[in-house]
Amino acid sequence: MRAGRPTQVYGQLRALIVQGKLAPGSRIIETDIAERLGVSRTPVREALQRLQQEGYVVGAPLAHQSRLTVAPLTKQDVRELLNIVGTLEGLAAFGAAERAAGDRAALARSLRALNADFRRAAEAHPTDHTRVYDFDEAFHQRLVEQGAGARLRSLHEAVKPQAERYIRMYISLLVGDIRPSVDEHEVIIRAIRDGDADGAQHAVQTNWRHAAERLGKVIEVAGERGSW
Repeated sequence: MRAGRPTQVYGQLRALIVQGKLAPGSRIIETDIAERLGVSRTPVREALQRLQQEGYVVGAPLAHQSRLTVAPLTKQDVRELLNIVGTLEGLAAFGAAERAAGDRAALARSLRALNADFRRAAEAHPTDHTRVYDFDEAFHQRLVEQGAGARLRSLHEAVKPQAERYIRMYISLLVGDIRPSVDEHEVIIRAIRDGDADGAQHAVQTNWRHAAERLGKVIEVAGERGSW
């Protein structure tokens, strides 16, 4: 069994949680994780400490401190989390809209193509939910890459995967009507193209606020995952 680098083990373990391969609310046992990843327990323990600090893993209430579980998916949490993402990406959109006119035009064309791919993927029959998610993620990631500085990108990288957990888990129930999301993306694109930094920031925040509302309604119907 190899020792494993803590950062590598952290990335692998976080991916398992984000992709739902470790289900919300499921018990985490260090020895099982170490065996699954083929590493020793030490880097697993260090990775779990970091994941707990970031909110991916929580201590079970009324249980011994060492008993950890994958964080549940709840309506209250998704509202806070997606609005945080919206604030961060809103700042990135502000930065993107302040770039030179040629850069803004090129970014707008790129975002519009991704938005069209997003719409087509959602309207395809049968629907490939992974492709729908990937195009939406690519849209937002392109925006961050073009408008955010190093500090903002670092904050976004820490928080965004937590939002990904929710979207991946419930996306099959979200794609029935993605027209509002497509239209909101178009508002973002126009504001960036026109150099309207305040408008771009507001449009991104609105998109994520509405996403939180849509996800909240889905969670009400489908139920929270992993709650005690």
